[in-house]
Amino acid sequence: MSLTQKEKSQLTRQRLKNKALALFGEKGFVKTTIIDITRQAGCAKGNFYRYWESKNMIFLEIMEERLSEYRSQREIALTKATNLEEVITVILEFLENIIDDKNWSKVFLEFTLFASQDEQLKAELNKSRYRLSFDVFGDLVRPFVDSDFPPEKIGALNTALFEGFLIQNILGTNIINKEDFRQAALALALHNGKK
Repeated sequence: MSLTQKEKSQLTRQRLKNKALALFGEKGFVKTTIIDITRQAGCAKGNFYRYWESKNMIFLEIMEERLSEYRSQREIALTKATNLEEVITVILEFLENIIDDKNWSKVFLEFTLFASQDEQLKAELNKSRYRLSFDVFGDLVRPFVDSDFPPEKIGALNTALFEGFLIQNILGTNIINKEDFRQAALALALHNGKK
């Protein structure tokens, strides 16, 4: 049975995304070109532009899919949480999945820095589907916060610790480890979220 044109198109699109993800992990975002992606996928350059207007857009789509996978695991665990410590623990496990994916966390940071130089791309990256936004974090912990400390600030502090740890980890400083990050993030959240 032969494939329909729509099925062939979906396969080509997926092959381009798979090759882009592999190349981003191998070479980094900046050094990977659209020509690299299409060459690895065995496609003409025009095929790339049929699906995305730029390398930024394919990266954002891949990022959204990756984070969606991580979030689906998190959502199941969140339904069982009964207090702030349990919710923070689930969120930290979500973040640790990203930390454990060394290539992805490195490219995630590289793209974040790259996007910071372009106002439109920065605004797009700050949408909650691409990151653990302060609003999303606030919504997750709000039912369990019994202090006057804003839940969004707990999220912002957690994100700052997470991204700082990613930098330390990528640089190989070996001063703090994942357990240190977990303990600090949990202690900070509990200190600020409980009376």
